[in-house]
Amino acid sequence: MQIFRIPFKAMACSCELVIAAADAQQAESYSKVAINEVIRIEHKFSRYRADSIVSKINHSAGQNPVECDDETWALLNYADSLYLSSDTLFDITAGVLRRAWDFRSARVPSDEELSELSPLIGWQFVERANHCIRLEKHGMEIDFGGFGKEYAADRAGAKLIEAGAVSGYVNLGGDMRVIGPKPDHSPWKIGIQHPRLKRELLATIPIERGGLATSGDYERFFELNGRRYCHVIDPRTGQPVSHWQTVSVVAPYAVVAGNCTTIAMLKQSEGIRYLESSGMSFLAMDHLGMVHMSQAI
Repeated sequence: MQIFRIPFKAMACSCELVIAAADAQQAESYSKVAINEVIRIEHKFSRYRADSIVSKINHSAGQNPVECDDETWALLNYADSLYLSSDTLFDITAGVLRRAWDFRSARVPSDEELSELSPLIGWQFVERANHCIRLEKHGMEIDFGGFGKEYAADRAGAKLIEAGAVSGYVNLGGDMRVIGPKPDHSPWKIGIQHPRLKRELLATIPIERGGLATSGDYERFFELNGRRYCHVIDPRTGQPVSHWQTVSVVAPYAVVAGNCTTIAMLKQSEGIRYLESSGMSFLAMDHLGMVHMSQAI
């Protein structure tokens, strides 16, 4: 068996498939089914595409309900479970805050701007019944960005397994699903970026199968007057979180790992208690540079 690396672009990030296969033809066959699945999910759920189900739901806000297929309905139910398990912090209606926060222009929005958007945030204003969803208020939006890449990584991994692949992983911009160990049965060793030193790793995590995800304050951010503003925003205040520099989690699925990292970021100082109670393996660095990790890591 040989190891093949297939880079590709999707979901506005650099992606890679690493697959063990007998030859290049088999690797290409594996990669095709996985990449097609990622693209399918991107097209179906991207808020940037006018023809996606998410755009259809958002454009109907304040109007009539939109009927959902089984896959969309399952993701909406998952979003509901995340909202409840995070004490309402993980809220897929909070994406409207991007109208105020522009990380390219490095501008802090005014209190007035945030106050105007605040009434549009709230999963409790989303009506769901009989496979139909309705956003109660005009201007509301939902956004699957909080778990979309992780879901796509898991689905791509499932497609690889269905196709017969037994060794490799899917990497969608750092959100990973590992389907099996290396051909020699040793674990893959995944480097975790140091949040403040660009060319250095904070750690290397061995993983044979499952999901690995990282959230942090160092990918989409800007600094102004000595303060760092990152893209993870508390829906209650409209302000970026500031307690954690980085949080990585290993879980059975990428979507679970990703949600754990995001919720830990949102819980700020209470995030470590959440991670410890989750039962997942984790590695985190707080705003003081102190490293926290589970016993398994």
